Amino acid sequence: MKYALIASLLFAAAARASVVWKGIFNSSSTVADFDKCKSSGSSCRRNANEHLKRKGSWSNQIEPWQWYIHGSGATPTYLGLSSSFKNLADTSDAQGIRITIDGTAFWNGQTMERSEIIPQTSANLGTGHLFYHFSLSTSTTNPPNPGFEHQIAFFESHFTEIKYGLLSGASGTSDNTLRWCVGGVTHWSTPLTANIWYNFAYDIDFGAGTVALWQSTGSAPLTQVVGPVSASTSTNSADWHIGQLRLSNGGTNPAPEDWFWSGIFVESEPITTSIEGPFPGQGGSAEPEPSTSAPVTTAAPTTSEQTSVPVPSTTSTASGPLQTQWAVRLHAHQVSPVLQFRLLTIINAKPRLDVRVIN
Repeated sequence: MKYALIASLLFAAAARASVVWKGIFNSSSTVADFDKCKSSGSSCRRNANEHLKRKGSWSNQIEPWQWYIHGSGATPTYLGLSSSFKNLADTSDAQGIRITIDGTAFWNGQTMERSEIIPQTSANLGTGHLFYHFSLSTSTTNPPNPGFEHQIAFFESHFTEIKYGLLSGASGTSDNTLRWCVGGVTHWSTPLTANIWYNFAYDIDFGAGTVALWQSTGSAPLTQVVGPVSASTSTNSADWHIGQLRLSNGGTNPAPEDWFWSGIFVESEPITTSIEGPFPGQGGSAEPEPSTSAPVTTAAPTTSEQTSVPVPSTTSTASGPLQTQWAVRLHAHQVSPVLQFRLLTIINAKPRLDVRVIN
């Protein structure tokens, strides 16, 4: 009995996910960090997120972010960090990020409004079976314009992405639909509601050439809402655009739009379904910057539209991705105090395994 219990505990620890890249914002992160390394090629200091003060340059950047796709305004025009900008269920981040587009957000002479941050990493984000996580929300202040097509959390090839608003070329004048697309085809959609947190994970199997979608709202755990869809899956590990690209749809509107993001990371199997994130409880605290536009609730919407064949609503299957919601109880009379200490020290370091000793 004792050894079987120990074996199951060690198996649970080994079955945890591995974070390949993280865009987590801790309490010391500031908007000024994004300006410490830009595309001018000058020397810079980056990555206050990780408390690193190493020298770098455009050709030798330091993780976790690139910041160069934006308009002519100052960085705080387009980016903001605050504890009030994150999903409150996310306890890995101390802060969330506001990403804004407005009438100045034209990059490199393009006619599209764009504000996007991109992973900077030496890790390979385009191999194996990976899960790309993020949560996003909007507010009644500076809401997105439903009359324009927005491309969100997209790859350069657009093999998968979130879209919002009236699609370019579609009839009508507005469309308040948030949708998930593969190769430009909608496979899941729901009306966008202000102050609701929408949680996503792109389930990308680069070897099989498929992508599926896990989704939830508020603090609810992720469930797979669309099964694997064939796609031309590829990335150079530096082309996942976190932010918004808004097409003109034949018109312009200079009003600012705020989108709020948190829980941004990439992991291998098994998927983390908890919205607490990969490092629950480690988000720390942060002084919120003044804001009147941050989302204030995380309740789920009452309606949604499913445009693909539904998959089972359970959060684990025999053949599907493993998930990391472990809860192990250890009876004190079954394991010696020394072994209890060693197991708890090792296993409780794994962020998604809950181990308790019961006397």
